[in-house]
Amino acid sequence: MKSFSLAGKTAWVTGASHGIGFAIASALAEAGAKVAFNERHADKLEKGSAAYKEAGLDVRPYLCDVTDEADVKTTVKKINADLGVIDILVNNAGIIRRVPMTELTVEQYKEVIDIDLVSPFIAAKAVVPQMIEKGHGKIINICSMMSELGRETVSAYAAAKGGLKMLTRNICSEYGKYNIQCNGIGPGYIATSQTAPLREKQADGSRHPFDSFIISKTPAERWGTPDDLKGPAVFLASDASDFVNGHILYVDGGILAYIGRQPG
Repeated sequence: MKSFSLAGKTAWVTGASHGIGFAIASALAEAGAKVAFNERHADKLEKGSAAYKEAGLDVRPYLCDVTDEADVKTTVKKINADLGVIDILVNNAGIIRRVPMTELTVEQYKEVIDIDLVSPFIAAKAVVPQMIEKGHGKIINICSMMSELGRETVSAYAAAKGGLKMLTRNICSEYGKYNIQCNGIGPGYIATSQTAPLREKQADGSRHPFDSFIISKTPAERWGTPDDLKGPAVFLASDASDFVNGHILYVDGGILAYIGRQPG
């Protein structure tokens, strides 16, 4: 279907040197878009750029700290000059600090909020004017199941992702009249470098307790993979989703719908 093609579109995926961001940027490029990605550390940028080249994809690298508004504005201008007006913004950059709330420092809390919640605001603020001028645009915010649920040790992350859900809906409410669609993707538990410690085998070869917990709570009975996010991202970035706005698409193997296995 032509409505799923991204040919002629320009996309920017933040923090996309690996993991979910890498998969999404790759999918957008495979669907025909001209794609840019950024990292704030040069070594990650270089590794990511090499990985895209190895995959045979032309995804342009930009060194940028998405929590710095001036840096974001400069990067947007560079992308515009190199690839054209940004049609698709994917706010993927994010971190998590797994620390009990009473042990989490204010500095750590603010760091998570800045990267996971403030940076999507900064990036969207920078690209929305050109989307308005063009008469169309797509913003995809990478939310989380923690946009809906709480869990031990992730108070900052849950606060940020809950806020990102509402930012998504507010951008829809404010700019939908300009034919801008802002939606979110809420990944479930995805097998990435961030979650690797939770999936490590125990000394006796048994599953990590958290690994077993997730498998038991997920109807799909597995962790997701970054590639599971490719299709949803292309859909939300394409004309096929032009009447979808303010929605969070949970890609979680059914975990949010499931109360758990009960006897009887």
